[in-house]
Amino acid sequence: MADIKRMRPLLGTYVEVGARGDSAPAATQAAFASIETAQALWSFHDRASELSHLNLAPGQAVPLSAATLRLLRGARAMMRASGGLFDCTVGGALVRRGALPDHGGTPALERGCAADIEIGADWARLRRPLRLTLDGIAKGYAVDLAVRALRRAGAEAGWVNAGGDVRVFGALVLPMHRREFDGRLRPLGGLRDAAMASSRAGHHDDIQEAAAFPAHIVAPAHGAPATGIWTVLARSAWRADALTKVAANAAPAARADLIRALGGALIDPSGESIQ
Repeated sequence: MADIKRMRPLLGTYVEVGARGDSAPAATQAAFASIETAQALWSFHDRASELSHLNLAPGQAVPLSAATLRLLRGARAMMRASGGLFDCTVGGALVRRGALPDHGGTPALERGCAADIEIGADWARLRRPLRLTLDGIAKGYAVDLAVRALRRAGAEAGWVNAGGDVRVFGALVLPMHRREFDGRLRPLGGLRDAAMASSRAGHHDDIQEAAAFPAHIVAPAHGAPATGIWTVLARSAWRADALTKVAANAAPAARADLIRALGGALIDPSGESIQ
């Protein structure tokens, strides 16, 4: 039985794929191929991506792949369920800040609402000029697709780690650590048959640190900017990734209960889920 671990630069980070079993070499190749496809579909930076095609055609029904439509449905549903604490419509605000590239087209609103995203059987339409950004969910969904590719290719167990968005499956426990703002690695325990994601914002003491850990979590329209590091455990990586943004923007007193209601568990610095 073979154990394979490989790493490649993808999704704006380094993606590590591990697989166990006789089919591990082919399975890791299939996992990387699925991530490359996801990168091509959902990159805000690539003017030729499906996401950019949608963003640059407000009011028009844009034909999209099934994978993109599933991702959009998940993002819209999370936006509604979280009361806008997760918000995929803030691309216009991030373009104005210089955090995302401006590809031209109709000047965009800073943000919109879930009702602005209309989704059909094989198309989607933005009802107003917006710039959707799927960075808060797409990396996690790409991890989920890569895990599915590993399983379909026959891997008995494995994991995918895309810059802190991690999912593990099979008879395998993966030790997890979180890098704190001061550079220390804090142990979070072992991950088995689950996903975990972390997002960070604020608390940068100097320009060099801010460059090393860029963060662009956009606060709600009438909220304070998010600060801190938020780690969430969930069954899928896309949900864990999205819920870190909800955690960052939620009221402290309601944060843990809200994350639980939305299908995740907030992890405290000791590595324990917050009950």
